[in-house]
Amino acid sequence: LGSSPSLLEFLSSCVLSGRVRATMVKKKFLSQADMKIGVIGDEDTVTGMVLAGVGHVDGQGKKNFLVVDGKTHQREIEDMFLELTQRKDMAMVLITQGCAETIRQAVDEYSASGQVVPT
Repeated sequence: LGSSPSLLEFLSSCVLSGRVRATMVKKKFLSQADMKIGVIGDEDTVTGMVLAGVGHVDGQGKKNFLVVDGKTHQREIEDMFLELTQRKDMAMVLITQGCAETIRQAVDEYSASGQVVPT
């Protein structure tokens, strides 16, 4: 072992000789700092959470919150709930009681999947 090159020396020689290509890509893992909270609720609840710093809009205009009012259709609420629960960067989805009652079947199905700790 004494005369064998160290791992660092070996890797350095590979890079210098061109045996390692620049196609290696770092894979990003989500940390706690990358995790977000999704919010579905009335205007006051969502506004408070957004003002507290929970709101996020990505480069494609995708939001992690939905303001529900009298004009919001049940399908819109369900779609947002399903989107938030399927995103890898969501640590928690906060949904008000009224909105949860509107989409009770979707919430119950998700609870039954075992992927949730309902509180």
